[in-house]
Amino acid sequence: EVENLSDALFSGDEENGGSEERKTEINGNWIPATSITEAKINAKAKRRLRKNSSRDSGRGDSVSENGETQKTGVVVPTSPKGKLLDRRSRSGKGRGLPKKGGAGGKGVWGTPGQVYDVEEVDIKDPNYDDDQENCVYETVVLPLDERAFEKTLTPIIQEYFEHGDTNEVSEMLKDLNLGEMKYSVPVLAVSLALEGKASHREMTSKLISDLCGTVVSKTDVEKSFDRLLKDLPELVLDSPRAPQV
Repeated sequence: EVENLSDALFSGDEENGGSEERKTEINGNWIPATSITEAKINAKAKRRLRKNSSRDSGRGDSVSENGETQKTGVVVPTSPKGKLLDRRSRSGKGRGLPKKGGAGGKGVWGTPGQVYDVEEVDIKDPNYDDDQENCVYETVVLPLDERAFEKTLTPIIQEYFEHGDTNEVSEMLKDLNLGEMKYSVPVLAVSLALEGKASHREMTSKLISDLCGTVVSKTDVEKSFDRLLKDLPELVLDSPRAPQV
C-alpha cells in the first residue's frame, strides 16, 4: 500500500503537469524556478539597456525606469529669480531708459546737475558736539625721507636748468615738508651741476643764494658743503674734475 501511495503521488505530479512549482536550492535557500528565469531575463535586458545607453550617451538619449529609451532635447533651465531681477518692461512697451531719470537704484548719487543743500547740524542730536563747529582742518604733509627726497627734487632742479626761475623753485620747495633734509637741497643741486655744463653751475650758485634765508638757513648751507667735501671721493667717480670745479 505504501508503494501504491508513493506511485500515486509521483504519478499525480506528472499528470498535473507541474502544477506545483519546482524549487531549486541556491545558497541554502529554496527559490522557485520561474523566479530564477525572470531574474535572468531582467538581467539580460538591463545589460542590453546599459550597452545602448552608453552608445547613445552623446546624442541626448535618456532611459526611463521601465527600460525604454527616450529622445530628449537639450532644455535650458530657466530661473524664476532671473525674471524678477529683469529691469525690462514686462509688457514689452518700455523704452529701455533708466528708472527715475538715473536717480534711482543702489549706489546712485542722484540726477545729473542736482545740487544738494548744506546739511544743518541738529543741536538735539545725541552725538552733537559744540567744538565740532569751531574745528579747523589742515592738510598734513609728511616729511620726505632720503629716497623720496632725491626722487622728488631731481626733476625740479633739472627743470630749473631749463627755465632759470629761482622763485618757481622756491615756491615748489615751500609746498614740500623737507624736515631735516633741508641741508640736502644744495648738496643735490651741486651734484647735478657737476655733471652738467658751466652755465648749470653758475645757475646753481644763484639758486643757493636765493634760497638761503627763505627755504634753507645759513647753517643748512654750511652743513651741505661739509657733506659735499666728505662725499668728494664718490663725486670724482662721476665727475673727475669735481675737486677743481
